[in-house]
Amino acid sequence: MSDEKSSSRGQPTVAVDADIPIMRIAPETSFKTKAYDALKEAILKMDIYATPEPVMLDERALSERLGVSRTPIREAIAMLEQDGFVKTVPRRGIVVVRKSKTEVVDMIRAWAALESMAARLITTTARKKDISALRNFFKDFGRDRLPQDNIEEYSRANILFHQALIALSESQVLVDMTNDILLHVRGHRQLTIGRQERIANSLPEHMAIIAALEERDTELAEKLARDHTLGLASYVEAHGDEIFS
Repeated sequence: MSDEKSSSRGQPTVAVDADIPIMRIAPETSFKTKAYDALKEAILKMDIYATPEPVMLDERALSERLGVSRTPIREAIAMLEQDGFVKTVPRRGIVVVRKSKTEVVDMIRAWAALESMAARLITTTARKKDISALRNFFKDFGRDRLPQDNIEEYSRANILFHQALIALSESQVLVDMTNDILLHVRGHRQLTIGRQERIANSLPEHMAIIAALEERDTELAEKLARDHTLGLASYVEAHGDEIFS
């Protein structure tokens, strides 16, 4: 039997075998969306509080770096502005948004609530070896190698620990919610961790949180995680004028 059939106009058409393993063609992601994702990821990795100078974005430079025209860059910037990551300042350009002291304190408190919920979930779902792996972030620190003598390295370990804690909850909602405030909370963890009154308690508090998680002590783990981050909020509230100056 012929594989050809006649069309209504008398032209033969080829019948397609239904068993041929053809993959459905996915619609191509727009350049606007790709630019938005790339810029947001880059912004979230920035340390925008490291200096008092504002972090500016240049539309032309972004276009060249991403290899796309300026139109999707403008569209991506508009989306980022709507999400509160950037703002357009007349006669100056595009600036990455930094929060006021009051806003940052509020965001740190929100992080504390989210992280305490992560701790609660970890005690009920996470494997013991995955909880114990949190200790690896601080394995290079102790009596012979104090955090205060290695502030930059300890600061990185500190941030990674808090991100891992959220991820270990296996709650994508918590991960997504904390990602949007990480930019500001991370910056202030880094700014304050070198203060003597903060760093002295940091490592013992982290170890206590991990121990409570390992013991599956849900209430204690939740409280320790919350109080640890609320301590940062209180510190920023009390000393924020120095930090933000």
